[in-house]
Amino acid sequence: MSVFMDLNLNYTKETSRMRSLIETAAHLGFSTVAINHVFEPTAKKKQEIPSPTRINELMDELPVVQGRSRPIRVLNRLTVVMSDSSHFRPNAAEYRGFDLLAVQPTTEKLFHAACMLYEVDIICVSVTEKLPFFFKRAPVNGAVGRGVVFEVSYSAAIRDSTRRRYTIANAVSLVESCRGKNVILSSAAEKPLEIRGPYDITNLGLLFGLSDADAKDAVSSTCRSVVLHAETRKLASGIIYTMKTSTESSSQQEAPPADSEAPAAKRAKPHLTQ
Repeated sequence: MSVFMDLNLNYTKETSRMRSLIETAAHLGFSTVAINHVFEPTAKKKQEIPSPTRINELMDELPVVQGRSRPIRVLNRLTVVMSDSSHFRPNAAEYRGFDLLAVQPTTEKLFHAACMLYEVDIICVSVTEKLPFFFKRAPVNGAVGRGVVFEVSYSAAIRDSTRRRYTIANAVSLVESCRGKNVILSSAAEKPLEIRGPYDITNLGLLFGLSDADAKDAVSSTCRSVVLHAETRKLASGIIYTMKTSTESSSQQEAPPADSEAPAAKRAKPHLTQ
């Protein structure tokens, strides 16, 4: 059975609405969700990076996932909207409190840097306006090779018909550039009614140009890769586990049999003397 994830539930200060979003996601069969804190720096005034949500203070008991016997897993995510390279600070201590780190570049130069240089997990594609640049294969392939994924959210398409056109156009352009690889589909929901089930999202992926397999991966295995990539990034390196196996049994199997243990048909026949 596939494990479905929605890695973008928009954070709100209303705890009751936040609880409803998580409960709705669990009821629809999502095993993991991420509360997304959007940070958009401006040049006019200094802004503080938001703090991650404390899940134990938000809910006393996490809801059980529909069709499974385990509670939903809730992660914290930070998305930095970048209009200047100084807006992303890779060594900021505030970033370490989040499970997932994403950026949303607004220019072609920043998009190229995010694909090739920045240590992030997710690159968000804007769905509220027409992109001011085209996706190029070189940076997109660079991001895919580094394990970074691209995110397309669909809730904006539910709220407004104009944004629906932008969502479809930008998503199709992205899928053509990356050939359907390393793409995740998230809700970016602000209300429980904006969350759709995993199979509805899969059908939406087909509209964006994804294949059947890639559309299903966009809400399951690719999302799981994002979580593993984030854990590896926070550790700064991967961990390899080795296990020593017994060589005694293998050496016995590889050793050639002695004459006394050879099959009767292959034993040397004694010469008869007259």
